[in-house]
Amino acid sequence: MAKLSPSSLLPSLAVAATITVWAIAFPAIKLALLEMHPLPLASARYAMATCFAVVWLLWKRPALMPIADLLTCIACGVVGAAGYSVLLNMGQVTVSAGAASFLIKTESIWMAILAVAMLKEAFNIWAWAGTLICFIGIGLIANAQPGGIALGAGAAFVLAAAICSAIGFVLQRKLVQQYGALHVASIMLISAAVTLSPWLPAAISEMQNASATTVSWVVFLGVFPTAVGQICWSYALGHFGAARAGNFLYLVAPLAMLLAWLMYGEAVSLFTIAGGILVLGGVILVNTRGRGVA
Repeated sequence: MAKLSPSSLLPSLAVAATITVWAIAFPAIKLALLEMHPLPLASARYAMATCFAVVWLLWKRPALMPIADLLTCIACGVVGAAGYSVLLNMGQVTVSAGAASFLIKTESIWMAILAVAMLKEAFNIWAWAGTLICFIGIGLIANAQPGGIALGAGAAFVLAAAICSAIGFVLQRKLVQQYGALHVASIMLISAAVTLSPWLPAAISEMQNASATTVSWVVFLGVFPTAVGQICWSYALGHFGAARAGNFLYLVAPLAMLLAWLMYGEAVSLFTIAGGILVLGGVILVNTRGRGVA
């Protein structure tokens, strides 16, 4: 059995930490929503994470971005962070943690579709096949959730969150290459926190009236998936590269479903399992064979 070299041990641990905290985030959101509303929960989460971003910026003091790039980065924070969090919270009011984790994974499909629409990239037959398989999986998962995929239903909110995440990723891709992942992430976190700041007083009030368990989950969401997870992921990206590191993220959804079952006995329907397999299969097909020549 091959052993990890010292040079790959820390990046491997960073990947493991990222997968773990991002997987726990889905059942954690579900539990926090028992005593908090979606918007205040999102506001509290980013207010905490912003503390890390401010400390990093004061420590590193990176050069200021040109106004155009700064505005793009802020837009990433508003859409890809704040919008994502609010819509995911709204969706998880009714959608199970396991189902939400699989639906969020469709962000890769939305990114590919955006690349076709905005960047005029070509879809080959494998990419179209993967997209079709993914959409069938979405239908199966949504069928097992209250309201299905109708406008205003939980599954629709989660899919909208995945689209917001995809838009944010597409917009920030060049910025990360130019300014570094942590610089971009810090501005995004601050932008998200400012956007959600009108709901911060409500968040503070709800946390004061919530149980210690709920407060603990809110703190966990603000510190680990939002801040620490991003730091670990940025470190892993620098070592493994985006393509190789991205393959590890396929483990997030199955792990989230397992954790939700272990933590509070969340029932898993056969539709969710079957749909999840199709979603992951479609995403993998698009990200592998779908990148070939048409």
